[in-house]
Amino acid sequence: MPELFGSEFRLDPSRPIYVQIIERVKEALARGVLSPGDQIPSQRELAQLIRVNPNTVQRAYREMEHMGLVETARGTGTFITLDAGRVAELREELARQALARFLRTLRDLGFSDAEIAQRVHAALKARPDGPGHEEGTAHDDV
Repeated sequence: MPELFGSEFRLDPSRPIYVQIIERVKEALARGVLSPGDQIPSQRELAQLIRVNPNTVQRAYREMEHMGLVETARGTGTFITLDAGRVAELREELARQALARFLRTLRDLGFSDAEIAQRVHAALKARPDGPGHEEGTAHDDV
């Protein structure tokens, strides 16, 4: 079972805890830390680990089931969905949210869309491990 809620996990007291739990699982799944079929901690284990009320964890798990992110097998545990399409949708959703935050920040700083595009293109070209730098590919038309 991958460690999702280790010592680096910090709760933000200004935001609902159950939402933070859901976000942590979504991010881990999108990044490949969790894979379809992986088991996540039991509700009781997670409540003890992050020192929150078990009802809070129960709410997070119930919401994740409703979202189609996890499936609970009574007596066996809670597992990440095997639905690869749902995982792909999640990655796209997180990418859209990250891009929206990024664009909002740069627009708030006064950059035009053309200036933003130039900066993104320059940043991608400057990263030796970034997209467009794979052997035999060129992305100069961005």
